[in-house]
Amino acid sequence: MQVGIIGLPNAGKTTIFNSITRAHATVASYPFCTIEPNQGIVNVFDSNLKPLSKIYDSQKLTFASIKILDVAGLVEGASRGEGLGNRFLANIREVDVIAHIIRCFVDENVAHPYGEIDPVNDIDVIKTELILADIETLSRRLEKYTSTAKSGDADAKENIELINNAIDLLNNSHTEKALQVLSANRQLFTELNLLSLKPMLFIANVSDEKASEILFAKLAARVQDGPVIKIYGKIENELCDFPEDEQLIYREELGIGTDSVAGFIKKCYFMLDLITFYTINKNEARAWSLKRHSGILEAAGKIHSDMQKGFIKAEVINCGSLLSAGSVAKAREEGMIKLEGREYTVMDGDVLQIKFNV
Repeated sequence: MQVGIIGLPNAGKTTIFNSITRAHATVASYPFCTIEPNQGIVNVFDSNLKPLSKIYDSQKLTFASIKILDVAGLVEGASRGEGLGNRFLANIREVDVIAHIIRCFVDENVAHPYGEIDPVNDIDVIKTELILADIETLSRRLEKYTSTAKSGDADAKENIELINNAIDLLNNSHTEKALQVLSANRQLFTELNLLSLKPMLFIANVSDEKASEILFAKLAARVQDGPVIKIYGKIENELCDFPEDEQLIYREELGIGTDSVAGFIKKCYFMLDLITFYTINKNEARAWSLKRHSGILEAAGKIHSDMQKGFIKAEVINCGSLLSAGSVAKAREEGMIKLEGREYTVMDGDVLQIKFNV
């Protein structure tokens, strides 16, 4: 699963990317410092994994993870190729969730591309460019279906109606209604991979100054019920190399609360609609991410293709039950471990031991 970080130039995308991934990608106060996307893998914090590993005396812990992509800054006209528009759009198209960084800090040494810090306008610029890019994608697909419809293709005629409706809705910024219209044809919706219809998390890049609070208030009013979080980008970037206990002390002194980066990762995991399941033995205790409502065969395939092909059955226990039992033997004695077949839907927190034969 991938999360793509986007925003206007100098919004602090790479600073926040570095904070999240503990990377050291180049940060500069001029536009388009990032050309090729920075990539990083972040672990998803999991309070269950270590206690579970103790039950099995596991040698190694492996956390579930999310891939983070930091792409070039987007500017007005990107849908027409302005700035690094074409490259930006290609890079962001394959992500599952978009994290939109909005500048809510004042720094005279860091120019704003439009001369004035205005979170509301910044959101509208990005939203407009994503919509325009999607209208272009839909228009190209419309040309294709118009051609095939002339030969009497009934599916093409149906898709033409769907696409025309979606274009009208996007022209009026009704992205949610466009999503509903296109979702009627899942194959078409998947093929189009539209940008403005991807789940989006708004991230306010804030500082600990009063002016930043005012800018954040404007952003929050614009987004309203949309998912928005604060990240103290510059501060978090400075703290990320400190030991965890020292980070807590500095956060308390600065009055910036808990780790906003951890909050970002948790929010992305939620927006990706992921659950966690575990495989544990003496060698390794491992957390795996899986789409909610997925079946046991999909979980088996994530572990190894042979497990999916030769699946026989699975021993299943929820991590909470296993931790309360304190041992596998006790859990088995109390009937907590269930045998499940290939129709089983994996639940959040399941510990799986899959039996297979190839």
